[in-house]
Amino acid sequence: MDALDRKILAELQKDGRLSVTELAERVGLSLSPCHRRVRALETSGAIRAYRAQINPASVGLEFSSLVFVTFRDITQSVLRAFEEAVIAISEITEARRLFGDPDFMPEVMTKDLPAYQQLYDDRLTALPGVQRLTSTLIMKDVVRDRMFPL
Repeated sequence: MDALDRKILAELQKDGRLSVTELAERVGLSLSPCHRRVRALETSGAIRAYRAQINPASVGLEFSSLVFVTFRDITQSVLRAFEEAVIAISEITEARRLFGDPDFMPEVMTKDLPAYQQLYDDRLTALPGVQRLTSTLIMKDVVRDRMFPL
């Protein structure tokens, strides 16, 4: 990846809806080489996806929580089952496996506290291999979906 590829990525981070023509103008390339570079960045996995960033409140998701998960014993089968179960819960918007304690940190978004409580009681407590769940409520997003420094 060279400086021109990074410039392309930076522009697409700002506006993923740019046409290839607009992108080529912004990065100082002609249309064909710009298109080839974008395709190469997509193929290599440098560009994972294009999508809209939606304001959660606009679709009724007003409640956010971080859940700290500690496992009893981690085995390959428990870890696989846990990750599959987490992927199946649509209210989990992000999930990270961590070094140290806790072992895992999902972020959960629901419409309100009662919806979160029901999710917690019915699904989160039933996740495979869990010893302890601890929730921290998100008061405010200070930095979210920040562009990568390219």
